[in-house]
Amino acid sequence: MWRYFMPVKVNFGWKVLRERKDALKPFGKKAVVFTGKRSSKENGSLDDLTSVLEEFGIQYTVWDEVPENPDFQSLEKALKDVGEENFDFVVGLGGGSPMDFAKAMAVLLINRGISPEDLYKGAYEKALPIVAIPTTSGTGSEVTQYSVLTDREGNKKGFGNDLIFPKISFVDPRYTLFMNEDITLTTGLDALCHAVEGFMSKRATPISDIFALEAVRKISESLPKVLEDLKNEGHRENMMMASLMAGIVISQTGTTVAHALGYPLTTEKGVRHGLATAVTLVEVLKVMSEEAEEKVKEILKPFEGIEGLRRFLRDLGAYKKIEISQDDIERWAEKVSKARHIQFSPGNFSRETILRIYTSLKEEYLV
Repeated sequence: MWRYFMPVKVNFGWKVLRERKDALKPFGKKAVVFTGKRSSKENGSLDDLTSVLEEFGIQYTVWDEVPENPDFQSLEKALKDVGEENFDFVVGLGGGSPMDFAKAMAVLLINRGISPEDLYKGAYEKALPIVAIPTTSGTGSEVTQYSVLTDREGNKKGFGNDLIFPKISFVDPRYTLFMNEDITLTTGLDALCHAVEGFMSKRATPISDIFALEAVRKISESLPKVLEDLKNEGHRENMMMASLMAGIVISQTGTTVAHALGYPLTTEKGVRHGLATAVTLVEVLKVMSEEAEEKVKEILKPFEGIEGLRRFLRDLGAYKKIEISQDDIERWAEKVSKARHIQFSPGNFSRETILRIYTSLKEEYLV
């Protein structure tokens, strides 16, 4: 038994916001745009958006202080800055961080008095409509009901609610032409992890599997090539499509233990999210293959198996040198062993298994 629910109206293509601008009209006359400091200005997406808003007479406020890893404190600052206004809708413009931030703010702005902690309790019944405009090809947040934030203790934690599915997304590969090599790599690997983890998840469905297989195929072909030619429009479009597909996958399945394993590398060691997750993938799939060998073989066909995936990641430069202590490993293993991701991951991910995975990373890749 399975279900499929993904209510986002997706608009995909070059200059799609300009071509489909009328789709913004029904959302109201007052918007707040959440974005980062630089990229949306450099890639032209902010200008594209504000010109459409102005054309339709939609008042807007731009809050451009979304950090790379949004935390509770930044949500509270945004509430202090714009929380007294009555907005009709919110826009998340940028990579996964601004979109996830916008989702959280869509709840906080209309449910006055609740805190960031309350987002995880589901103690709300409404959210402002969300418009998502991705400018990277990795997170897939434009089609998911998830928002990942950093709590007051420095832990990355995601919450999910169907209320925070974007109402509409405008997915334009043109904006990714401005991504540098590092961002291209880490976001591309994030999309790869979403597709692979979603395919392996115990919550996978026949529909999510179709999207996952195609996303992995596209990424295996286009990510190495786009890293060699950052302005290649064909490969940029393939990566944007793969990211979208992988986002649809995890909207059905969620992620697995690989994401939980990667979070401490990001919050404590500063490793970008996609890289942090990707370096765990080989060892995670080894454990998963003990219970789901045929599925592992199927999703890794483009790489010709687990060792092929290891070579793919190594050739792309995914394995970075990072100092990891034994104390780090012990603390992380304790934390990850309690993560809810484990219940959806095939294989025996005991604390001992998690210790072994982190130790292998320390010995083979990250020291």
